[in-house]
Amino acid sequence: MASSIRLVTLCLSYLLLTWLLHVTAEEATSSSNKIGLGYRLISIKDAPDGSLVGLLQVKQNNNVYGPDLPLLRFYVKHETENRLRVHITDAKKQRWEVPYNLLPREQPPALNQYIVWSRKKNLVSVSEYSGSGSDLVFSYISDPFSFSVKRKSNGDTLFDSNSNEFNSLVFKDQYLEISTKLPKDASLYGLGENTQPHGIKLYPNDPSTLYTTDVSAINLNTDLYGSHPVYMDLRNEGGKPYAHGVLLLNSNGMDVFYRGTSLTYKIIGGVLDFYFFAGPTPLNVVDQYTSLIGRPAPMPYWAFGFHQCRWGYHNLSVVEDVVENYKKAKIPLDVIWNDDDHMDGHKDFTLNPVNYPHSKLLDFLDRIHSIGMKYIVIIDPGIAVNSSYGVYQRGIADDVFIKYEGEPFLAQVWPGAVYFPDFLNPKTVSWWVDEIRRFHELVPVDGLWIDMNEASNFCSGKCTIPKGKVCPSGTGPGWICCLDCKNITSTRWDDPPYKINASGVQAPIGFKTIATSAVHYDGVLEYDAHSIYGFSQAIATHKALQGLKGKRPFILSRSTYVGSGKYAAHWTGDNKGTWEDLRYSISTMLNFGIFGVPMVGSDICGFYPAPTEELCNRWIEVGAFYPFSRDHANFYSPRQELYQWESVAESARNALGMRYKLLPYLYTLNYEAHVSGAPIARPLFFSFPTYTECYGLSTQFLLGSSLMISPVLEQGKTQVTALFLPGTWYNLFDLTQTIVSKDGNYVTLDAPLHVVNVHLYQNSILPMQQGGMISKDARMTPFSLIVTFPAGATDGEAKGNLFLDDDELPEMKLVNGYSTYIDFHATIKEGTVKIWSEVQEGKFALDKGWVIDTINVLGLNRNGALPKIEIDGEPLMSLSNVQVSTTQHKYLYGQGDGDKILMVGLKGLNIPVGKNFNVTWKMGS
Repeated sequence: MASSIRLVTLCLSYLLLTWLLHVTAEEATSSSNKIGLGYRLISIKDAPDGSLVGLLQVKQNNNVYGPDLPLLRFYVKHETENRLRVHITDAKKQRWEVPYNLLPREQPPALNQYIVWSRKKNLVSVSEYSGSGSDLVFSYISDPFSFSVKRKSNGDTLFDSNSNEFNSLVFKDQYLEISTKLPKDASLYGLGENTQPHGIKLYPNDPSTLYTTDVSAINLNTDLYGSHPVYMDLRNEGGKPYAHGVLLLNSNGMDVFYRGTSLTYKIIGGVLDFYFFAGPTPLNVVDQYTSLIGRPAPMPYWAFGFHQCRWGYHNLSVVEDVVENYKKAKIPLDVIWNDDDHMDGHKDFTLNPVNYPHSKLLDFLDRIHSIGMKYIVIIDPGIAVNSSYGVYQRGIADDVFIKYEGEPFLAQVWPGAVYFPDFLNPKTVSWWVDEIRRFHELVPVDGLWIDMNEASNFCSGKCTIPKGKVCPSGTGPGWICCLDCKNITSTRWDDPPYKINASGVQAPIGFKTIATSAVHYDGVLEYDAHSIYGFSQAIATHKALQGLKGKRPFILSRSTYVGSGKYAAHWTGDNKGTWEDLRYSISTMLNFGIFGVPMVGSDICGFYPAPTEELCNRWIEVGAFYPFSRDHANFYSPRQELYQWESVAESARNALGMRYKLLPYLYTLNYEAHVSGAPIARPLFFSFPTYTECYGLSTQFLLGSSLMISPVLEQGKTQVTALFLPGTWYNLFDLTQTIVSKDGNYVTLDAPLHVVNVHLYQNSILPMQQGGMISKDARMTPFSLIVTFPAGATDGEAKGNLFLDDDELPEMKLVNGYSTYIDFHATIKEGTVKIWSEVQEGKFALDKGWVIDTINVLGLNRNGALPKIEIDGEPLMSLSNVQVSTTQHKYLYGQGDGDKILMVGLKGLNIPVGKNFNVTWKMGS
């Protein structure tokens, strides 16, 4: 559900004018160089742990945005061979940082360890610090202090804060500024969450503000639900690509100005805590990043099925009809969701006794659970202020709410007056865990959807419950504030000296959220902790669900922060049923893979107001390949379940039919994400970083390293022009259709209304199953392998893998009897084809009885004679059930090394998945 509709008109009306004024003022201030004159290094030493620690003294104080902090401590350490940390803070007083218990990481030394050094004169003006085995070198200039990070292997400068073009280091209590130079040809990605109209690659002079906000995703270049102050920088030097990552671990609001040749951070609090990741490949960067912030959460198998939701399923019979209509339309469906329609008066952890009677809901859940379907409901953080409400009573008794002037901070969300739980308080976490346990005993849900957790508030300022009127009245839009409120501007927290471009209009930072002078546990200000609210709620919710019967949690969170992917999936919020929003969804999805949140997708067909039939056709053809695939619509929109139009139903059967065949592949990518951070959905440059042509490509994407989706994203189109990087590509819907790209070519593909183009790259082995209406059933069907060689190649190899486990287990790892991992290999050499497997911990797969029924080998030279095949050393003639077929490929574009190439198919193999096998044959001559 969304409250952000209320901000759309405001944001769109004033965005352009206000931002231009903001940028003009910012540039004027920057050019006059009056914010600060920087710091000088006055002391430096090597610490026993191999780190470098120094003291910085302000050169000249001024009061623009407040006085400069007189003395800073900087700390530099090579934490790993590929990760360098640069931490700068007040040398005398502890400042706010992202809590180490929420995001575990090394702690810098205590401030008092080095504050009493003798201050040296005649410090070396330029010096370097290089870690053993590291490709990253830290350099500094002492006066005015600046630092740079270079790549040792090629001398490339990755970060350099020394320039006359921007301010020196500025460090005030509520204003921090630092910049870096960038080469013109650097391609940057990340810095979200926002909707980027120019695609995934950051576009110079597009505004970027990071501050978690409930404002619709249709607002472009605006701070949205998450805060991810990390970017990837990809450069191509002489045809050789190098990628690195930069994280500024800071939860305070910030503006980031990317000018094409520089990047400037302007932050309203906290510390400068930079982490540099050496790469050098995009996958390396995400691996190194998630090794710090936490590996992505393992998702249950069913989560990769299709999900259906709507705000406005008024009663249980409507939900039952939706499930039945999907079945009648023969469209796969794994998970049915409820927005807050199931609640009693919009209150968390309750059931509406009339529209969702408990006994009937339990009967419904028994029926869907018996066939493998799942059920998920929403929870908003705001707890209704209602003395007869048990959740509220227990919360008051345990003192779990955020405070303002000693009393729980009063806000308004869907139930009316609410208090917000303080998830930084250990008592609140225990209370939350208990409330989820109580609710699960009432309703055995299979996951939880945590929404409105930026946190969203329909009011602003200090509010009281009005006397003499009903609030909310029950009529009109539910997001209109009806509390009695007054603005809070009396503190420097509510009205900081520097105004970030909040909501795209420089809105007050407490606008429609918790007042930033409100107080969390242990005196922490909302001013500092605002953007980690959803993150802290996700951690508490994960703890609660993991404690229920020991099953693997599934959590969907709207608000995210650095590290959220360790606990939750994400959807991209309130989008619109437009062709533009369909295109934007790809860029946002790809960004979240870089952010370490690979389980991500957008509301298919748009959240509001109403998609056209054609758009919904095309959207399911994209959404069927989102990692998280869910149709979700607004209360005020017409119904848009996929069966509402027969044409959309046909497209859904086609696209989701393929998704369900690909579930083994998607689930294996889930495992790869969990162990290495590798995104499930990836930009093409992840697999083809040498080719600059794909650096800004945002209309196609990869699943894993080799499966490419090239959808139609424009109205009225029945063709799509797609970039094919060098090599051979095979159409997954028709394996005989082949495209051979020599240099990286754009190819125009037919794409009638019900067709989406999906291509598999050469040198791959893709495991698939036969699909089904529910993932539980699809999972038990026979496997097939698609082996792809370059068209006509006489010497080549292909690889693939498969991970299988008991997806109910909380952990996702290779354990005997509970999981199986298989590496598949294939080679062609001197006319001999070999395909074999290497199985680790085969017992789980053997116990399940899974078998490989079919192997299709693509791209073979046509030599006229049928092959002579052996399976595990036995000639095919003795295996009477195996059928051999040969089919000639068709070149849709280009030509391979042989004029005519074949697909050889083996069917009826019945090879146990958990057992090593070896298939060989010599092509006829």
